[in-house]
Amino acid sequence: MATVQASMAGNVWKVLVAEGEEVKAGQDVVILETMKMEIPIAAEEDGTVQKIHVSEGDFVNEADRLVDVE
Repeated sequence: MATVQASMAGNVWKVLVAEGEEVKAGQDVVILETMKMEIPIAAEEDGTVQKIHVSEGDFVNEADRLVDVE
């Protein structure tokens, strides 16, 4: 199982996937907002979204778990 982590601290602006959805490596799964910039966070491998650990509006720190992909 691969875990998609936050690359920096910020607010979860948008969750782009749903649990059970198939994703491809490089596909954006979450968009963070930090310092008024939108930072897309992508899946690192192909798979199925098993668990989403954040909701839109949540604050996350660098390396926090966002999405599990298997």
